[in-house]
Amino acid sequence: MCKVSSSVHFVTRSVGGVREGSPKAHWVPNTDVYVTDNGLVIKVELSGMRSENLEITVEGNRLRISGNRPDGCRAAKCSFLVMEINYGPFESVLELPAGYDLGQAKAAYLNGFLRIDVPVSVRPSKSAKVPIAEGNSSLI
Repeated sequence: MCKVSSSVHFVTRSVGGVREGSPKAHWVPNTDVYVTDNGLVIKVELSGMRSENLEITVEGNRLRISGNRPDGCRAAKCSFLVMEINYGPFESVLELPAGYDLGQAKAAYLNGFLRIDVPVSVRPSKSAKVPIAEGNSSLI
């Protein structure tokens, strides 16, 4: 894993097994954030989910990604030898630097990856929900 220092801040974190932010959320998905000529791209690894189980909201310069990954594929009585896949509710809150228009963000979910494109702007964003397109390969 490669961690890169940047001006993007994750507001929601896991601290000693206890989550800051939402009391229901108990894991944070792997996330990449990178800059392109057109703006900012946020790519979140969310395999095994459906787009209708995801919610993206904008609160000023913060982008909140939340949802619930169900665990419906294992037997009721099982004994794990290795368990590395997170299930249940999650939340990730990113605080973006100035200069990006979260009000114009576009999201698409395809093959287990959520991609959010945030264009460059000089106007501050307001609170809003970002719709998620299903299977739009032009964004992924």
